[in-house]
Amino acid sequence: MLTVVKINGSPTQPSKTGILVDAVADAIAKVTPVENFSIALSNVGPEFMCGLTRPDISAKGEELLRLAESADILIIGTPVYRAAYTGILKHFFDLVDRDAMRDRKAVLCATGGTPLHGLVIEHQLRPLMGFFAIQTATTGLYGLSEDFANGAISSSALQSRVDRAAREAVTLVDHSKAIPELVQ
Repeated sequence: MLTVVKINGSPTQPSKTGILVDAVADAIAKVTPVENFSIALSNVGPEFMCGLTRPDISAKGEELLRLAESADILIIGTPVYRAAYTGILKHFFDLVDRDAMRDRKAVLCATGGTPLHGLVIEHQLRPLMGFFAIQTATTGLYGLSEDFANGAISSSALQSRVDRAAREAVTLVDHSKAIPELVQ
């Protein structure tokens, strides 16, 4: 059973970003058995925003970081603010252990008000994941306001991309388990 950890970088609830990361988790669960965990930064931000370094955060904040560091698949989502991911998401990643994140798998998600911000996935999120050596699904997910209605994805095109990204993430995990560790 895979451990899936959803990280919703939106500072507000409810959010389109939350709908998108939940849809990815649901799509992954249709492909393989999973245990889902959710880190909604709008709810738990005070647990790790209370400190500038890891020793300064709360015990609950430490638990959340360890949860992300142990995930088989991370689903990382953010609304686009000022042409970038949110500051609360950045601070979360400022605190995670770089070595613990190595070779984790992730699906990258973003939401925004204009198609022009869709490049945040390629120009901001993917390089951040590269720093941590997190392997990302090829398909990045970007949703506009019109892609959502009544608390769900209403766009068949976006849903199709969600399903594809879910399959890619599971394939990344399956392939990594098939490759034996290299001896150094």
